[in-house]
Amino acid sequence: MAPPQKQWAMGTSRFRLGLFSRSFLLLAGLMLVSLGAWLQVFFSMEEGPRAAQMAQRVTTAVSITRSALVYAPTSVRPALLLDLATKESLRVQPREESDVLDPLPNSNYWNHVATEIKERLGPDTQVMWMVNQTPGIWVSFEINTDQYWLVFDREQLGLTAGVEWFGWGATALLLALLGAAVSARFVNRPLAQLAKVAQQLARGEMPSPLPEKGPAEIRDMNIAFNRMARDIRQTEADREIMLAGISHDLRTPLARMRLEIEMSQVTEEARQAIDEDLGQIDHSIGQLMEYARPAGAVPEQGIDVSAALRELYERERSHTEAQDGELTADIEPNLYAKISAHDLKRVVGNLIENARRYGRTPGDGRARIRLSARQQGNILAIEVRDQGTGIAPTDVQRLLRPFSRGESARTGVSGAGLGLAIVERLLGHVGGQLELISEPPGGLIARIEIPKVRIRNHQLDTQV
Repeated sequence: MAPPQKQWAMGTSRFRLGLFSRSFLLLAGLMLVSLGAWLQVFFSMEEGPRAAQMAQRVTTAVSITRSALVYAPTSVRPALLLDLATKESLRVQPREESDVLDPLPNSNYWNHVATEIKERLGPDTQVMWMVNQTPGIWVSFEINTDQYWLVFDREQLGLTAGVEWFGWGATALLLALLGAAVSARFVNRPLAQLAKVAQQLARGEMPSPLPEKGPAEIRDMNIAFNRMARDIRQTEADREIMLAGISHDLRTPLARMRLEIEMSQVTEEARQAIDEDLGQIDHSIGQLMEYARPAGAVPEQGIDVSAALRELYERERSHTEAQDGELTADIEPNLYAKISAHDLKRVVGNLIENARRYGRTPGDGRARIRLSARQQGNILAIEVRDQGTGIAPTDVQRLLRPFSRGESARTGVSGAGLGLAIVERLLGHVGGQLELISEPPGGLIARIEIPKVRIRNHQLDTQV
């Protein structure tokens, strides 16, 4: 079972935002703040001129209405009032002492409008929001001693309607988000391409060459990466040639020395000692070759881990029995993971070889090894358990380093000290990890954890 810190990290990793999302949110936020500030400035600048314009319109309407009513004959006044109401949306009503008045809203704009109207028509002019529960903008005026109200529709004197501003705001918001998305994609696309080819290179694949164009910094980075990728591939090719040469040039003399010893007149005891030394040299060369050999490419779909481990078990069991040991297995069926079958066998085979060489029971010197594989939550746990002397907890990290070996109590035989380093390097290639657990009173558990994949609709999906 994964520790709580690891489970928490796996859970929170689902909510991490990529570079594009972060850049998009940052640019969108900056654009929205800028848009909001611009709208605030616009409203502030529009308020004064708009209030003065509306006050001028009210003053003109009141003056024209008063003049029309003063000079029009009494017989045509009803027709004149009807014409003002239908064509100009202006209503003239008598003002009574009993009128119920509701003042204008307490806002900067309407206070400014009322102030401008009173400056033009006189301080006794009243500007009301409602009279007798009838909505409108009510402006008082008088003809001789008669008092009247001139009623305007609120839409004529108010600021731009909210629906219109909502439309303009939605358009500006859409353009801001679109601009943020285009800008973020333009900036992050080269980085996304670099991340993709870097992952290909990490998987041991030949990456697609990056385009050597664009801004100077991106172009220089792509040129350097393409050159580095070519150099790495050339280095790997040279290393494979070198490994093949080392294997041939070292193991051929070893085979010849074995033959010469067999034909020599040395005693049987000396011949056996020399043969063991040559075998140890051959084993060390094999470990060096294994450590230098690159990991295989990670498969696109998971492999049947259970089947691969059973094949390895059948092969290793005979080798263990030939060395007077015992290997048992408990492998759950239908375990799948994204790891090369060859690399999986290299990993588990190295652990079995370690247990066979260094995990012998102190009493009778036999290697009793148990291989197990099971599913635990979102991981596959593979364990190789022996009944040897174990290791001290303080030696765990040291033993994972290349060319490190345990104390003589556990390592009665010598070696290159690369087995566990090979295992850890191959597991790191597929997101797995190795843990060494000493089990009292003796024995060692080498535990492998790799992410599992599950079958759904005949497809293999990574389980995280």
